[in-house]
Order: sequence, then C-alpha cells, then structure tokens
Amino acid sequence: MTGRGKARIRLIPPVVQKPRPPSLPPTRREQRMRLLLLGCSGFVGRELVPFLLELGHEVTLVSRQPQPFPALVGKRLSCLHLDPADPASWAHNGLDVAVSQAEGVVNLAGEPIAERRWTTSHRDVLLQSRVRTTQLLVAAMARLETPPAVLVSGSAVGFYGTSLEARFRETSPAGNDFLAEICQRWEAAADQSPAGCRVVKLRIGIVLGPDGGALGKMLPVFRMGFGGPVGSGRQWMSWIHRHDLCRLIATALDDFAYSGVYNAVSPEPTTMGSLARALGQALGRPSLLPVPGPILQLLLGDGAQVVLEGQQVLPERLQAQGFTYHYPQLNAALAAATSPVPH
Repeated sequence: MTGRGKARIRLIPPVVQKPRPPSLPPTRREQRMRLLLLGCSGFVGRELVPFLLELGHEVTLVSRQPQPFPALVGKRLSCLHLDPADPASWAHNGLDVAVSQAEGVVNLAGEPIAERRWTTSHRDVLLQSRVRTTQLLVAAMARLETPPAVLVSGSAVGFYGTSLEARFRETSPAGNDFLAEICQRWEAAADQSPAGCRVVKLRIGIVLGPDGGALGKMLPVFRMGFGGPVGSGRQWMSWIHRHDLCRLIATALDDFAYSGVYNAVSPEPTTMGSLARALGQALGRPSLLPVPGPILQLLLGDGAQVVLEGQQVLPERLQAQGFTYHYPQLNAALAAATSPVPH
C-alpha cells in the first residue's frame, strides 16, 4: 500500500494518577457529646446548660441544689444532687457512672468569691471548693480505662494578681496574693488529668449578664439613679459577656485545637470608671455617685479586693485561634445585658 492508504495510529500517553494527599485528622467532633457539668447551676449555668442542650449534647449536672433547672429535666438533662467537694459524693454510684460515661467535662465549681468577708474559715472554703473538687474529679477520671476526652476547667484572671499599669497575657507570671494562690492550685489540680484527656483552662474575667454576677449587683442601684464607680474608678475590669463565655466553653469542648490556658475575656478591657459611665448611658441614668472603697472593705474585708483592684488582661490565644466574639465591645455587651433579647 502507498503511504496515502496507510492508517495513522495515534499514541495516547498513559494517564498518570496523581497521588491523593493524606487525609487530615478531624479538627472537630462531628457527633454530640455526653457531658458532665460541675459548678454550672448558678449565674453562668443558667445560660450554659440550655445552650449546650440546644446544641444537642446530653448533660448530667452535679449540683448542691436539688433541682436547679426543673423545666429542662428529661430533655437530655439529668441532675445529681451532690456536693462535688465532698469525697463521700465520689463514692456515690450515680456520680461514678456519670464520670465513666462522660465524653467531656466542664468544671466551674467554686464558692462565690465576693459574697462575704474572707475569714480564715471562709478562705478555706473558697480554696477547697475549687481545688479539692478538681482533685476528686481528676482522681475519678484517672481510675477509668477510657477517661473523658476533654476537660474544660475554670480558673480566673485573679491568677495574675492586680496592677494599674501591667498588661497580662497567658504567658505572664502568676501573682502572689490569695486569689493568685487559689488559681495556681486550681490549675495545677486540673493538670493532673490522665493522659489522653485534653485539658482547657479558662482564666475567666468579670462575667456580664442581667441576672447575676457583678452587673446583677450594680443594676438595681444604677436604675434608681444612685450608681457610680466603685473605689477610685481607675482599677481595670477585664470582662466577658456571658453568652460569649458559653460559646467559648462549647467551642473548647468541640474543637481539638483548644488546649492549655486561655484568658476568657473580651479584647477590650476597661476601667471601673468607664464601666460605670457606659452602664449609666445604657440605662439612661446618672452615674456620678462613687461607692467609697472603705465602705466595701468594711462589708467584705479582704474580699473587697475583687472589685477595688483589678488587672488588664488580654485574650491573645483566643484571638490567635480565631475565636469570634458576639460582644467584643463594652457598649454592645451592656446594651445586651440590660435589655436582654434571645441570642
């Protein structure tokens, strides 16, 4: 055959399969969790417990109150009426089972700091309600073949002591006063969690909400027109809105990237004087009558330190990990706290 009659054969190069990149480990849990909550039946818990239930989690709440959330019981919420600071409570079968079944634990247990004078006996209560509870919890977790995967444990910005000038970050050293001692021992107890349990420690600032905490005590006075700064007004107030704190706790439970210490505060700390002015503006009431420090010291003794002294604390690690605040600015936080609407 001539060249004109020859069929041309096209050579098709072989298809080279590109190797698939290795699959990355998940960064979040995809399923809902069985949670054990301690110290979550008060001011923070009033929002945290419904919030976690709305996210689909199953919650067992340990509380000294017999039934802190009666309307929610049965809706994936069960309650154990026990004192978690009492070693006898940890021999209770219900609590043993709850710990063994928990995939995550939130421990915010602790007697309120600024409710009464710090007598010698009350100082011990403040310390042991935090440290002993955490030690007993961690010991119970260590006895399990498969402990909970994550522990979100409370601490406080009191870890850093107080200062008018210094700025405190997660890497800043601890202070040397009583509150700093509590926080150091509290965190050290959480650090004894068994291997394989991711530990997140939240150094929580002043929590803003309409029905408790520092703001709950200030609101009635301001609404009557008798509000003003407490003490000099120059002391720093590192704060966080309660809704943001609840979102942070839920994120820390869910996101494997969260581990170690975080300052649970807004990115904009303020002074007591600025807080008082902003609260007066939010309520449309004057804020000119200061509360003298000696009066608080007479009422609370050393406990007055909580409101008369403060610290400027920055949430560097939260910002680095991209946590988004609903209320990063004080005016918006106070507006939400004084005229609460569904989040």
